[in-house]
Amino acid sequence: MDNRGDIHMDKFLTDVKTLRENARKNTDKGAITDGYKADVKQVLKVLNNVLATELVCVLRYKRHFYMAQGISSDSVKAEFLQHANEEQQHADWVAERITQLGGEPDFSPTTLAERSASEYVEGKTLVDMIKEDLIAERIAIQTYQEIIRWLGDGDPTTKILIEQINKVEEEHANDMLDLLTKMG
Repeated sequence: MDNRGDIHMDKFLTDVKTLRENARKNTDKGAITDGYKADVKQVLKVLNNVLATELVCVLRYKRHFYMAQGISSDSVKAEFLQHANEEQQHADWVAERITQLGGEPDFSPTTLAERSASEYVEGKTLVDMIKEDLIAERIAIQTYQEIIRWLGDGDPTTKILIEQINKVEEEHANDMLDLLTKMG
């Protein structure tokens, strides 16, 4: 028998019998097991704010996609649309995680803007739109970095999700900076 397996079981896992018994308890909690260490109510509140942030970003990028005009607008419009679609994917992932944690995703348009970290700023010119999107991405990045640190190891799945979303937000910010540089 492999000693490494014995060490792994003794050091990291509760005995199998106890694990099985614990898994049978509280099955109504779904993915939330005794190993979940975060405050689920607070995590759900934070995730609903992330959902609002992502949805506001979808709406802003969609507006910018439709409103972008001028000689340089085609490539910028394509970037706006790609970002809108990626922000929508983030919103879907977050809504799914909320339901996995036993919560309800809050899509209420009435409170969307006040729950969002980023703002919905229309911008008049193409450069204004790009700047506003860059600012919004920077707000999201800073917010998500704080959430990642706050989650620690209390909810590894949510932490990984926010890290994945944040990675794309950083790419979006870089894209907007590149566009601003090209626009002069």
